[in-house]
Amino acid sequence: MKSRSSDLFYDQTGMWNPLTALSRDVAATLRRAGRQVFYVGGSVRDGLLGVSVHDRDLTTDATPAELLRLFPDAIEVGAHFGVILIRRDGVEVQVATFRTETSYRNGRHPELVRFETDVQADLRRRDFTINALLEDPFSGAILDPLGGQADLRAGLIRAIGDPTERFAEDHLRMLRAVRFAARLGFRIEDATFAAIQSLAPQIQRISAERIRDELARILTEGGARRGFELLDASGLLIEVLPEVAAMKGVQQPPQFHPEGDVWVHTLGLLERMENPPLTLALACLLHDVGKPVTQTFEDRIRFNGHDRVGAAMTRRILSRLRFPTEVISAVEAMVDQHMRFKDAGKMGVSAFKRFVRQPGFDELLELHRLDLLASESPLNNHEAVRKRLASLPEEQLRPAPLLTGRDLIDLGYRPGPAMGEMLRAVEEQQLEEKLHTREEAIAYVRRVWAPAST
Repeated sequence: MKSRSSDLFYDQTGMWNPLTALSRDVAATLRRAGRQVFYVGGSVRDGLLGVSVHDRDLTTDATPAELLRLFPDAIEVGAHFGVILIRRDGVEVQVATFRTETSYRNGRHPELVRFETDVQADLRRRDFTINALLEDPFSGAILDPLGGQADLRAGLIRAIGDPTERFAEDHLRMLRAVRFAARLGFRIEDATFAAIQSLAPQIQRISAERIRDELARILTEGGARRGFELLDASGLLIEVLPEVAAMKGVQQPPQFHPEGDVWVHTLGLLERMENPPLTLALACLLHDVGKPVTQTFEDRIRFNGHDRVGAAMTRRILSRLRFPTEVISAVEAMVDQHMRFKDAGKMGVSAFKRFVRQPGFDELLELHRLDLLASESPLNNHEAVRKRLASLPEEQLRPAPLLTGRDLIDLGYRPGPAMGEMLRAVEEQQLEEKLHTREEAIAYVRRVWAPAST
């Protein structure tokens, strides 16, 4: 891998690059002050891999106090660790003082931090060799004292030094190893993987929020199937998502699922996702989570009510992992409704309109498509729903109400539960295209319900 000098103020299209401009300006300020400064970590790794760089971390021997003097507009985001954030022109860069760390507590946070002047001491505290690469901000020269470039070429995720020590310091690194291997299509080096297998139960000591964030990135950054296969093989899956691990070996009726058990089927969905939003990715992972607990053997293998049971399980799982309420509700709804497509062809006009106009239906439809593909089934039903939806103009799908509660009050009807029933009935008739005007709606109400007392 060659040294590079890609830090121009303009990107490949000739457009101004504010991130590059800010990071170069910060580096220049530090150099003028007589300080060492390098780009470090993910931006160097991704640049060498030809991946777009969207953030910049800088490391320097300038002390935290000196950083605040040089950059008075900086924000201290980790005073204990000597980390500041500099924001300008809608972008930000992070600058950290060289440091070493010892006496880790809770498998995550060091109690003792010592600021250093030797950049190699700083690199040895980091997680993986491919994340311990340095780049000169001005010449583009790559500094690689720990062999990160060789591991990039070999496609290896290798812990720095003793992998057991690295993972004992910060248990979250085990999930990060899986994430990098999945996203980059790399293999986890044997000793590194063995250490993960040995320490996997320790992931329980990490906060649910941290685990959540890593799982979300494994699902959405690319290579989700590979990521979950590694989670399983490493022993991490049963620790963080035992309900998903329970899918393994749960057989399905071969006439409907020739691909294999519930676990294999779920992996099939993950493999076919393309840049999924988080809610869709979670729905692909959890749509059949209710099958292991609902499996019965009658005339054939059945999973009666697995959608309803799975929806309740989904809410519990995502709540345990501290996902936001709106994410939980969206994923729960998709799991609950993913079997409704089998009846879509028999739905009446109003039922179909209500089904397809619900929030998030595009993702639900994509879940159905991926579900069919992973089951080796034809897409006939998916295409029929899509075409029927496309045939409905917006004014038919979401028509303006013909009547409101105020209208009913003006007609002499009293507020109460019956009024809601009237409005729902009018909307139903409107969706069925049996009512078209306000006058028709008023006549319908007066015909069906006793005339209002005045």
